[in-house]
Amino acid sequence: MLRALLLGCLLLLGGCASQPPLPVIAPDLQLPRQLHVLRQQGEQRQDWMLVIQREDNALRWSLLDFLGIPQARQRLVDNQWRADGLLPPNPQARELFAAVLFALTTPEQLASRYPQARAMGSDRQLGERWVVHYRGADDFTLTLAQGLSYQVSPLPAESTP
Repeated sequence: MLRALLLGCLLLLGGCASQPPLPVIAPDLQLPRQLHVLRQQGEQRQDWMLVIQREDNALRWSLLDFLGIPQARQRLVDNQWRADGLLPPNPQARELFAAVLFALTTPEQLASRYPQARAMGSDRQLGERWVVHYRGADDFTLTLAQGLSYQVSPLPAESTP
């Protein structure tokens, strides 16, 4: 019984430790935003659309394939991730969302929102967890552990005739 309780506690602590870092205070973002996300790991590539929008006191993050099928949805409320809808938990998407939030934080807000972050020219990093290389404001590459990277770029605005 004691061993089962100890194992349960260790699993709970392990789950907490794997939560992606969040800013001390949520950065001010210009929303809504629609971004193209190209996930690359080795030879595998996946294209997604990431939609970030404000909803009451939360930020809603929706990851969709290009057929419009939701892959992951989360709401960031009071500095905590919450499930949004009936999709199962997706820790990899939550890590992506948190890393994109870090990357979209303006240089002026970076030190107050992420005190442990380091900025080096047009790059920044958060410890060994995330490295961001910018090509433009909403155009950057996120490098995460295990050779995983995401190329993030703005989706072109639809033109109306």
